[in-house]
Amino acid sequence: MRKEIIINSTNEDTRIALLEDGKLVELFVERPDNERMVGDIYKGRVRKVVKGMQAAFIDIGFEQDAFLHFSDMGSNVNQLFADIDEELLEKNGDSDVDPSDLLHNGQEIVVQIIKEPISNKGPRVTTELTLPGRFMVLVPNQHRIGVSRKISSAKERRRLRQIARKIMPKNFGLIIRTVAEGKTEEVLKQDLDKLLKTWAKIQQKIKTAKPPMLLFKDLGMASSVIRDLFTPDVHRVVVDTRKMYREIIRYLKEVESELYKRVEYFKSKEPIFDVFHIEEEIQKSLQRKVWMKNGGYIFIEHTEALTVVDVNSGRYFGKKDHERNSLKINLEAAREIARQLRLRDIGGLIVIDFIDMQEESNKQKVLNELRKEFARDRAVTKIEGMSRFGLVEMTRQRIRPSLIYNLTEPCPLCDGTGLIPTKGTILANIERALR
Repeated sequence: MRKEIIINSTNEDTRIALLEDGKLVELFVERPDNERMVGDIYKGRVRKVVKGMQAAFIDIGFEQDAFLHFSDMGSNVNQLFADIDEELLEKNGDSDVDPSDLLHNGQEIVVQIIKEPISNKGPRVTTELTLPGRFMVLVPNQHRIGVSRKISSAKERRRLRQIARKIMPKNFGLIIRTVAEGKTEEVLKQDLDKLLKTWAKIQQKIKTAKPPMLLFKDLGMASSVIRDLFTPDVHRVVVDTRKMYREIIRYLKEVESELYKRVEYFKSKEPIFDVFHIEEEIQKSLQRKVWMKNGGYIFIEHTEALTVVDVNSGRYFGKKDHERNSLKINLEAAREIARQLRLRDIGGLIVIDFIDMQEESNKQKVLNELRKEFARDRAVTKIEGMSRFGLVEMTRQRIRPSLIYNLTEPCPLCDGTGLIPTKGTILANIERALR
């Protein structure tokens, strides 16, 4: 598979497209008024503890309070409180303390954003902090070592685990990333040292900052995508502005010896997203109806509660064998559904209505195809079996607002039944047209 990262940057926004064999599969959009928040660390104040919800609401300076579920409070959470009840800990021990007993209104606490605000909901946060580097993730107040499952060689996994044990400082955990494969101990140690310096600065701010206060801002969208997605299996990165090109080259030279050679500056006067046929795919991704090559189509209906995907035969006229026709359409639909859900960044509960099939073996083929396609997805997915009515229930991890939420807003003239481009989208389109 040929992977490419295409970056279009203007004053109004930065758009980053991930292509697989020339097809758009992921799109990231960042604007000055809508910067990436996942990974940011705040010193906040407990606004309200709701035992019935097993959660607390934390003031981190946003319009809506952040949501902290008790399941997102790690075993070493006590180290992130400014005013922990030591007597309670001594009496019960760290692991036996109910989170609701540790939290009280007005209490200071350090949290990290794991899900961005969506609609009228505030961000979701955790007390289990992580600091991602190029080759590893530093986990303060933990003691575990993890190695990416995508590193298939057992020998290489053992080597990396041994290096991690050797360089891991006390009271820290390490997660070794996929791009660490084949890297020397010296390179990994350099990455770790940078992360430790960052953590030292955060600790200093924790002591002096008055909540709500931002303690650490993760990399911007472009830099974080390069850090997280620019792996050795990516053929090239193409950038259309010299400033962004220089920033990426500088970053890669600091952490990599060779990958910076795969970064290209796009010199054509023609818009980069037009040349790579990305613009038309973005417009299609905002439509509910998606046509497939075989003449069938899928219909995607997004609601507050769930997303429904309906598979239809459309203009497909195959052989008389209904079962074989249904299988052929459903297999292509499985591939297109996986691509569209990744591209649109749709999360939560999803119900897929495939065309009815009678044979269990055919149902299994469609499920296997769906699971194979979602194996490429970085978001966590869980796919259930197919019911006798051809329905498949699945969930997809929701980290940030969907693409349609970012690029459109309800139409004021039709009482919210239609969508129009957001003001930010219109401004960005105007700037691109004038260039």
